[in-house]
Amino acid sequence: MRTVLDLCEAMGVIAPLQHAAEWDNVGLLVGRRDASISKVLLCIDLTSAVLQEATESDVQAIVAYHPTIFTPRMRVSDEDRGGHLLLSLIEAGIAVYSPHTALDAAPGGMTDWLIEAVGEGVVSPIESASELGPSETVMIVTYTPRDKVDEVRVAMASAGAGRIGDYTHCSTAIDSSGTFRGEDGTNPAVGQAGELESVEETRLMMVCGEAALPGAVAALRAVHPYEEPPVHVVPLARRPRHDTGIGRLIRLDSPFGLEQIIDQYKTRLGVITMRVAEGIGGPQKHTTIGCCPGAGGTMLASAERVGATVFVTGEMRHHDVLAARERGTSVLLAGHTNTERGYLPLLRSRLEGVLPNCEVGVSTADITPWVDV
Repeated sequence: MRTVLDLCEAMGVIAPLQHAAEWDNVGLLVGRRDASISKVLLCIDLTSAVLQEATESDVQAIVAYHPTIFTPRMRVSDEDRGGHLLLSLIEAGIAVYSPHTALDAAPGGMTDWLIEAVGEGVVSPIESASELGPSETVMIVTYTPRDKVDEVRVAMASAGAGRIGDYTHCSTAIDSSGTFRGEDGTNPAVGQAGELESVEETRLMMVCGEAALPGAVAALRAVHPYEEPPVHVVPLARRPRHDTGIGRLIRLDSPFGLEQIIDQYKTRLGVITMRVAEGIGGPQKHTTIGCCPGAGGTMLASAERVGATVFVTGEMRHHDVLAARERGTSVLLAGHTNTERGYLPLLRSRLEGVLPNCEVGVSTADITPWVDV
């Protein structure tokens, strides 16, 4: 028997929550982490119809792509539909987990699935996520006589510096020449006070985390032979990830015409029609295409900056589409959840792989609210 915590950890492997948008509400939204589960239901929108399907199927947990709780609530009661739904979930003992933009950003996530429809090419995030391990927030730089480098390195490593992932004692050492002149009353390790001295040194650099920094600097000073050891603490910028982030861009191996791109997306998304605004004066063949599931209009400008001449999403504001068309960018709109729901079977397969002994299903009651008439 699995638990809700097992589900949270499994979803964290598929879609790490640290890459979700700051404005989003992701993770476990309803339920006890120690509750037992044997059946999980996947959906895009957790509606009353999906809840009924879950209760009739004895489901103990729902993974709802869109957060069931998104805006702050002052109360949970049956006086509104959202409160009634939450109360029903709690009374039925059904946990709810939402990955939303974490699943968009993750490698192999929803946005990668969406960009794969168009063909072969080099794929990258439109806006890359960035990260820096907790043990790599700063760089400690010092200069030491060459015969003391190993001693200083070991002392700093013992205090927690030089850790990168599962590796310890990581450092860079570069030979250099240094100068100094000690004032009256100093006791330099090399030469005489009052004289300009030149020494052959090694520049030693080791990453370190904020928590370990005081101890690492103290360890450096304790073994360093200089009366005044040089110590520089340099903040490090976060590193962009090549496979994680908001939106996706593909640079195709072979250029495609707009009609071919449209046909490929109709097939991938299982739709008969799409709303298309062809860019004025745009290219006849396209090599660079951007996409974002759902309501991805805010990503359009970033996609254009990195060369996209076609942008695919679910829905966009009318005036943003007009502006894109005037700039020569073609916009393809497939409907909000049409760009999302087709990923659920793949998510089911992936979740079953990391959550064994648990039945995972895709909701049949979760459908787009729109009807073409």
